[in-house]
Amino acid sequence: MKVSLLDYGGGNVRSMCNAINSLGYQVDIVSTPEDLRNAQKLIFPGVGAFGACMRALQERGFVEELKRYILADKPFFGVCVGLQCLYEGSEESPGVPGLGIIKGIVKRFDSTEVSVPHMGWNSVTIKNQSKVVGEWMEYERVYYVHSYAALAEDTPDNFLVGTTNYGVEYAGIVERGNMFATQFHPEKSGVIGLKILEGFLSGQIIDYVPKSNEKVLGLSKRIIACLDVRSNDNGDIVVTKGDQYDVREENDGISKGKVRNLGKPVDLASRYFLEGADEITFLNITSFRNCLFQDLPILEVLRQTSERVFVPLTIGGGIRDMVDSDGHSYTALDVSSEYFRSGADKVSIGSDAVYSVEKYLETGETTGNSSIEQISRVYGNQAVVISVDARRIYIKEHSETTHHTLTHSEPGPSGETLCWYQCTVKGGREGRDIDVIQLVTISEILGAGEILLNCINKDGTNSGYDIDLIQHVKNSGIRIPVIASSGAGSPQHFQHLFQQCPTVESALAAGIFHRREVAIEEVKDHLRDCGLPIR
Repeated sequence: MKVSLLDYGGGNVRSMCNAINSLGYQVDIVSTPEDLRNAQKLIFPGVGAFGACMRALQERGFVEELKRYILADKPFFGVCVGLQCLYEGSEESPGVPGLGIIKGIVKRFDSTEVSVPHMGWNSVTIKNQSKVVGEWMEYERVYYVHSYAALAEDTPDNFLVGTTNYGVEYAGIVERGNMFATQFHPEKSGVIGLKILEGFLSGQIIDYVPKSNEKVLGLSKRIIACLDVRSNDNGDIVVTKGDQYDVREENDGISKGKVRNLGKPVDLASRYFLEGADEITFLNITSFRNCLFQDLPILEVLRQTSERVFVPLTIGGGIRDMVDSDGHSYTALDVSSEYFRSGADKVSIGSDAVYSVEKYLETGETTGNSSIEQISRVYGNQAVVISVDARRIYIKEHSETTHHTLTHSEPGPSGETLCWYQCTVKGGREGRDIDVIQLVTISEILGAGEILLNCINKDGTNSGYDIDLIQHVKNSGIRIPVIASSGAGSPQHFQHLFQQCPTVESALAAGIFHRREVAIEEVKDHLRDCGLPIR
């Protein structure tokens, strides 16, 4: 059977195609109004900003045809923004009308109460009977990533099937007749997400036995596996890991100076998915010698991974405005769009974020042209991760710097307890006159949706996360989620992180997973035993 997928040019359609294909169905891409009129089962995988989505639908002549399709009670599955567009409008894009199938306005989460975007694995409470999901829905978490939601109190009861709570109760599932929509991403929700898709495609609720006999409630902590990907000296794409960012082996008489090879990226990512990783992050640490569009191996890694891995994929490396050797210019939006088309859900910006923040500090104004602004304007801030490579600069007195300082629990080389965190570029090789608080707070202003917080001092040490740095950032007033990174060496390190920094949403590790020193299941089992919410 063929399934029609509405492609309005707004995001990672490949992941949804791969999920559908994995269930034995073929996909027809809807690219014209005529395609839409001929559709028998339609999936609308909305990604990005409400206004950008609705404008793209209008420009392609889809709006009226889509209304007719839904009102004719043909099978329809809207995802994320595909659910929000069913409403009359959104606070995200004032004055831009939605499809108006459901009365009400989509509203922004209150960032004084919770981190925004809402990003991670959360539960669904079933309110009314569904033709697609069963009672098992309440025993598993699904993946959400959004800043706006249709509140449950604003959604008519005859549409409201399931609700989710994130500071406020909102519509996680709406359904009426053959119209079905979820705020979460089934194509990124692992096995349970595939069961939901299968239920819609088959027209019946799929039998499913949850792993636990206890209902889940609320947002879980995320465990993220990171793969540093680069070419080795033979030109092969490998996963590597450095100590203090040095990825080459020491001189052992055999592998002198060679790039440390810890495996093939697609195979490792697939393994981590099966072991229960909540997300996978690829960092293309060699960036692009010339231009993304000539860097085919990393794009192929993404494409192949998205065929086998059904949790969120983040990719970083080389996201900036660039000019190739032939003189062709590409914007950061062009680069990120290529990543999204190849299977990425989020992009991670490193050095270019530092340069953008430096420009903001010089002028005090946004330009709309930074990589952060370009991408978040089209795909939403939830698609933009800022990768911070910070290192400690110890000082004896506050007067030695104008930067944000803190008293650190780990003394410096001369016994100093006072330090500030310098942001670096070029993979940690070059320090800049900008501190971590400046970087994260201004990145949020520019439109970033998440912070990946690396500490160069902790990288490769297996001594635990830099709790002082993480608390320093979380106490800065930013409202976007933070991923803690660098230093994990045992399940206890994850436990200490989440217990000492309870508002931190997720933790990332790399080498300990690659080398099988600690398994992802081992980390998760330990955290569950400690009473922490884990998928």
